[in-house]
Amino acid sequence: MSRTGATVRDMKIVDEDCLAETLTFNRNFEVRETPLEVLRRNRLGGDLPPVRLPQGQDRVAHGVPVRVFTPEHADGVYLHVHGGGWSFGSADGQDERLWELATATRLTVVSVEYRLAPEHPFPAAPDDCEAAARWVVAEFGTDRLLIGGESAGAHLCVLTLLRLPGVFQAANLVFGAYDLSKPTTDRLRRTYELFTPGMTAEQRRAPGISPVFADLAAMPPARIVAGAEDPLLDDSVRLAERWPGARLTVVAGAPHGFTLYPLTITERERHRERDFLAGSGW
Repeated sequence: MSRTGATVRDMKIVDEDCLAETLTFNRNFEVRETPLEVLRRNRLGGDLPPVRLPQGQDRVAHGVPVRVFTPEHADGVYLHVHGGGWSFGSADGQDERLWELATATRLTVVSVEYRLAPEHPFPAAPDDCEAAARWVVAEFGTDRLLIGGESAGAHLCVLTLLRLPGVFQAANLVFGAYDLSKPTTDRLRRTYELFTPGMTAEQRRAPGISPVFADLAAMPPARIVAGAEDPLLDDSVRLAERWPGARLTVVAGAPHGFTLYPLTITERERHRERDFLAGSGW
């Protein structure tokens, strides 16, 4: 549950049977201050650069590079926005996962290569995500469009939904940051300052930056996911409280970014995500 004691009507705590494994991982995990150039070279901060699959097609969406994964049978489109603290990560950083997602859900997956801070601070990234979303509408139509991402990507998804109301039918938001005015750790503070340099806490409360303060009444159904040990848990709780039709899933013992690691909870989260995107969860 929330560190603030807040509650959400439709909240589910999952994977409590995996708690021992998850907590052991947490105790043994070493948080490393990795130079930004290394994080960028390895796309999502792993030890090695990711694998680029031939199934990924590089295209340009209204001036924004995107990577498109098209399964043999596609019934819709999933616009994916990668994480990385708005300062690293890339559209080709998760080819294997996104291709697997495309084939399992029968969705064409479009991954956005948005501009990164600090070279390109706010509003460059949300502008790029909006442009990519408008391209998806023009390219594929609006019959079945979904959007989702992780961490900073989840944040950018919500900003895209606010900018383009009524376009997407569902959202998949995984351990996102939704209130940039109140960082809970020094690491988050530094990350927010890279993305929004020179802004005060009050300026970061603007709904176009911190969507937890936005009018969310017209938002589509959403699956909001966070780990119980994530310093951003309260962001997800507060967003879910204000989002009609949102369902909050809290993964027992999970840290921020847990889906990047080979854990039982990661595999289970992947299955829940596929079920939602395939249409059985909304």
